[in-house]
Amino acid sequence: MILVTGATGNVGGDVLAELVEAGHDVRALTRHPERAKLPPGAEVVRGDLSAPETLPAALAGVEAVFLYAVPGSASAFVRAALDAGVRRVVMLSSIAVRDDVEVQSNPIGAYHAEIENAVAASGLEWTFLRPGAFATNVHQWAAQVKAGDVVRLAFPDAATAPIHEADIAAVGVRALTEDGHAGAKYPMTGPESLTHRDQVRIVGEAIGRPLRVEELPPDLAREQMLTRVPAPVVDSLFAMMRASVGQEAYVIDTVEKVLGRPARTFAQWAADHADDLR
Repeated sequence: MILVTGATGNVGGDVLAELVEAGHDVRALTRHPERAKLPPGAEVVRGDLSAPETLPAALAGVEAVFLYAVPGSASAFVRAALDAGVRRVVMLSSIAVRDDVEVQSNPIGAYHAEIENAVAASGLEWTFLRPGAFATNVHQWAAQVKAGDVVRLAFPDAATAPIHEADIAAVGVRALTEDGHAGAKYPMTGPESLTHRDQVRIVGEAIGRPLRVEELPPDLAREQMLTRVPAPVVDSLFAMMRASVGQEAYVIDTVEKVLGRPARTFAQWAADHADDLR
């Protein structure tokens, strides 16, 4: 049995679907089973990584776990996993984690590293997936795209190498179901460096409607983001975007090495999600 946490999320949902399609015994952990839209064939259990009392039932009979990183959940999860006899953990971490420092200065890297460290010290077999910018981040522009032909954003010439969530999931499924990935830390990106301006253009091509970018003052964009994201995370994201203006994004071929095929392009992602953005 494989337990998928974060089963209603972008990556966890694809992990779950791929495992079910391949015929594996899969259990999905979700806070609201009655509202979750999960594929037929998956067992569904109510629970939450931040509610330790729900973990023993969720982990009963489980051999492998796809672990979504929830801040503050590491110790309770590790104890419950060891008690349940779990053998393998594949964790969705972040490329922000640095192995060359004792203290992570990036808040995103810090909370992922805390969970990585707890899992690595547990004696469980582990694999850490460390994706960079998610292509799904484009959904933050969806309301603007649906409302008109202008996307207002800060740092339009900041570059990333956005990765398709299905590629992250596919690497995760390999690590969950195959040997040879124990102890691996997999940094992952998409196959090409693209500015935010490039991404807006490609989205426009996918939906059949030209889009243009208007640059938003960073201070105003920061104020808007603070309504939904903690300040340290916002400041870290803005620092990375500011530093990437005029630079080529770092591209890593991990997806191709693990899967034996090239990573999906951002244009493929935009085509896959065009209906969500129209």
